[in-house]
Amino acid sequence: MATEGLENEVVQILKLIDDNKNFLLSGGAGSGKTYSLVSVINEIYHRNPVAKIACITYTNAAVHEIENRVLNNKTRISTIHDFLWNNISSFQNELKTTFVESINSPEVKYNNIIVDIPYNNEFKDGIRYMDFLRLADGYISHDEIIILANQMFKKYTKLCDILNSRYDYIFVDEYQDTFLEVIEILLEFLAKSKKRSIIGFFGDSMQSIYDNRVGDLNNYIKSGVVIEVQKKQNRRNPQSVMKLSNQLRIDKLEQVPSEDENAPNMKQGEVKQGTINFIYSNSLSIESIKEKKYFDKWDFSNPMETKELRLTHNLIASNAGFSGLMEIYDKDPIMKFKKEFVKYIKEKQIDIDETKTFGEIVNSVDWRFSNRVKDANNRGRKHIEVFLEDSVNAKCYGLVKDKSFSVVKRIYFDKDNLISDKKEIDEERSSQSKRDKLIRHLFKIQAIVELYQIKDYNEFIRKTSFRIRRLADKKVIKKKIDTVLKMKESTIAEVISYAHESGLCLRDDNIDNFIKENEYLYARVAGIKYEEFINLFTYLEGYSPFSTQHKIKGEEFKNVLVILDNGKWNDYNFEYLFNPLHPKCNQSVLMRTQKLFYVCCTRAMENLVVYCKEPTKPMIETAKKWFGKENCHEF
Repeated sequence: MATEGLENEVVQILKLIDDNKNFLLSGGAGSGKTYSLVSVINEIYHRNPVAKIACITYTNAAVHEIENRVLNNKTRISTIHDFLWNNISSFQNELKTTFVESINSPEVKYNNIIVDIPYNNEFKDGIRYMDFLRLADGYISHDEIIILANQMFKKYTKLCDILNSRYDYIFVDEYQDTFLEVIEILLEFLAKSKKRSIIGFFGDSMQSIYDNRVGDLNNYIKSGVVIEVQKKQNRRNPQSVMKLSNQLRIDKLEQVPSEDENAPNMKQGEVKQGTINFIYSNSLSIESIKEKKYFDKWDFSNPMETKELRLTHNLIASNAGFSGLMEIYDKDPIMKFKKEFVKYIKEKQIDIDETKTFGEIVNSVDWRFSNRVKDANNRGRKHIEVFLEDSVNAKCYGLVKDKSFSVVKRIYFDKDNLISDKKEIDEERSSQSKRDKLIRHLFKIQAIVELYQIKDYNEFIRKTSFRIRRLADKKVIKKKIDTVLKMKESTIAEVISYAHESGLCLRDDNIDNFIKENEYLYARVAGIKYEEFINLFTYLEGYSPFSTQHKIKGEEFKNVLVILDNGKWNDYNFEYLFNPLHPKCNQSVLMRTQKLFYVCCTRAMENLVVYCKEPTKPMIETAKKWFGKENCHEF
């Protein structure tokens, strides 16, 4: 077979394909795994134009990237969720049966939600994949797709036969982010079928930073079910960052500089050295630290060049200027109170009339703090009395106390409805977007304003509801845009109203129905200053220097500042990372933190600074070992 011009790793993979072997391409950060994936697909089509290939990946953004690089448009490229749903959705009878069986099985958990669904439930709309969850009606969301698909393929061998007949090859991009249940389908259930597809994986176990994912395929490699091919080159990182990242890896893959003279980390045939620094202080703020000489040539106003990485959105919200919105979506007091109240009445088996108001029900139940509660002032007091002593709580309670208990009970939202970790492709039309319709409508308004500002008039005209029919309309539209630009201090409700009345962005059925069905949430968001949403928009669109450490996986920047702060997140601990001998060190937390830190450091194309406030002596000693004594600085 002709292999001229192909990477050595691609040649190895093609040989495994010829031998009908499942394979894994393991490659560290900046190794060009997606390039290899696309090369394999293109070469298969070159050899066999009628080949049937499916490629599944984790995000819509990754789908879009692969679609733009694969030469043959016959490839089925989709997210994991869409791929699974596409292959099971037409079998409604089997879906209904499996869904009810799994709901009633103690071994299968749907988000730990307990719901009583009788075996004779007809599900008048069938089982449907929605962007919200209502198990009793057969409406399932992203997480449930994975579980239900696993149960379907496990139960119905015929379904495995159909999938194997549909595709000759199934390739999984960023395999480490794939759910365990999906790997089980691909490598265990499909293998029992009479027909067979070749399964190929592409990714890096060190970049597995999401919970409940496969992480690695070591057991399948040991058993010979999957053959590993390693891609050791690094095209992104300078020598200093590469040396650091190799110390962080916990597998046997050690990266080496790319042999490609045109690689980003090469300069005149030599690998760039770059800079790495570990900075720590017991007193200085991060803003003071950023004034030090190590940041002299950094431009924090250029988000395409420089990024400041923190662990959570909550740690960023205040600095980025959208803390009010985050407070609502992530720490709403009514959400917390009613959840605990509902739990209490279930445990005590208290019968209530859900048609009565929330206030009536809450006041009729004698729910009190126990005598063992830490705060002695609250012992024996009713929860609702203590709750209402806080002014914010009281204001929120006033919005729901006169609504029926059944309505308040169904109120649900969280920060995922405000923020997506990955920027969606065409967010406003994506049915799988986690952002709620209110936030999407605000995104539409701000996108219209931005399109006008950057003079993309064709796209502006396509998105706006205002019709430009004559020259005078151009002056009118400019005035309307200028008005919105001056409304930073106005409330979100005022901007939505003006955008509608001015014809810039009409309130459609989506937003009107959302407001009607989510009166409480809208009442809380409506009074927030519009400037907060502008700041959120700027942050989520990548126009600010801030980012979470999860969000930047797959991206690269000239300068990267990593801030070591756990916040209140117990899933990660940077002290354990730099001091694994800590007496309280949890191994799963340590590994999770090590992988996240690896991802953060390997984003840097030239300069990396890691900042730690108040590190312990063991942490400093490890930093000197990893970064070099000369690169560790105290202020």
